[in-house]
Amino acid sequence: MNTSNNDDWLYTISSKRKLIDLNFKEIWRYRDLLVLFVKRDIVTVYKQTILGPLWYIIQPLFTSVIFTLVFNNLGNISTGSVPPFLFNLAGITAWSYFNNCLTGSSNTFKSNANIFGKVYFPRVIMPMSITISNLLKLFIQLGIFIGFYVYYVSIGAGISINSNILLFPVYLLMMALLGLGLGMILSSMTTKYRDMTVVIGFGIQLLMYMSAVPYPLSEARKKFPDKVATLVEYNPLTQIIEGFRYMLLDTGTFSWSGFLYTLTISIVLFLFGIIIFNRTEKTFIDTV
Repeated sequence: MNTSNNDDWLYTISSKRKLIDLNFKEIWRYRDLLVLFVKRDIVTVYKQTILGPLWYIIQPLFTSVIFTLVFNNLGNISTGSVPPFLFNLAGITAWSYFNNCLTGSSNTFKSNANIFGKVYFPRVIMPMSITISNLLKLFIQLGIFIGFYVYYVSIGAGISINSNILLFPVYLLMMALLGLGLGMILSSMTTKYRDMTVVIGFGIQLLMYMSAVPYPLSEARKKFPDKVATLVEYNPLTQIIEGFRYMLLDTGTFSWSGFLYTLTISIVLFLFGIIIFNRTEKTFIDTV
């Protein structure tokens, strides 16, 4: 019996890919696997812990208390009419989502080497699942923030939500793109340089303090040297943290130029992360 050499294959798996290849059709075809990984990420994080999901609440609350004691009480950093605790909680809530996306995505190749070496599926599903699953943690922490927000409003604190709240989905997208893009770049680097994991841990802590999380941008302009203040101001994460506080607490600064600058950086970093990620996944199994 003769067989045709021109038979059409249902799926073709090849190492030859475009420079920027998101391949949404293939990701959609594996959507059930994406949902499965999202569920896994949510369930297994605190599966064998005593407090479980309560850590979602404990971590931002304790961090906000420490920031209030150290930076506002001891450091005399002013937050204007906004209660310092609520000011810090807003910044930490936004930072936590980016931080969780970044740290989770940065271990993609190393932590999933066994799965990647046995079965094929779009590798980008792994960091995407981390970014999506972290939304649950973000919304839980936003619920805690809203609870304290209502309390402070009830006692007459000078806070209010402004019209920029309509940009909340865009800010959420920018945080996800920055965390996912930078995480994919770092994940590609850790396949060859294992000591990058130590650098990442230290770098994230340093980045937090350079992103105006425990202080307003106006204080950085007053008290930091000009070069440091400029570095903080042009940090895209600073623009996100400031924008997050501005729309929720009506404090801080906002400019459309800074907003568009941050959106552009987020998209460019995400696309660059996709390029590096796609190039690394072809050969990473030989180096992990």
